[in-house]
Amino acid sequence: MTDADQPLLQRFFEANPEYHLAVEGAPPGPGAAQAELDALPPEDWRFEKKWLLRFGDAGDPMIGMADLISELFVDGVWHIGLFIVATRLHGSGTAPALYEALESWLRAQGCRWIRLGVVAGNARAERFWENCGYREVRKRLAVTMGRKTNDVRVMVKPLAGGSLRQYLSAVTRDRPDER
Repeated sequence: MTDADQPLLQRFFEANPEYHLAVEGAPPGPGAAQAELDALPPEDWRFEKKWLLRFGDAGDPMIGMADLISELFVDGVWHIGLFIVATRLHGSGTAPALYEALESWLRAQGCRWIRLGVVAGNARAERFWENCGYREVRKRLAVTMGRKTNDVRVMVKPLAGGSLRQYLSAVTRDRPDER
């Protein structure tokens, strides 16, 4: 997605506020889409590119979206910052199908490990990522997100034969004992 997709993304966020309510404690505001388009990792984080992907089907130009960061911290690590599927499709098998397509695309891009953060206590999201094969490597405590302060489970899934041990050797920030 590009800045030209901002109105579509804003409508999607407003029609599917569950993520924002659960994680930030409020529905998406009028600038939520632009904030998502503009958001980048902290300046001291090494990365290659931010990607905003839109999932659509024949009847709807946007049934889901993903925010990705390529080559985060080290080569081969990609980060999923956000993955939202339209609420009306929850429980239909759409989210796992979209995720499988995303994972296949990531493998084709040379991704060796996928990393993400899930808010502790967001049971539906935690269960989804665990069912996709992600494992917690550490927790980040008291992370401010909108109006809420959350604990975040940092989770990783090795791809292309990489192991969690290799990942933690390369990405020291995610070691359980790092601050």
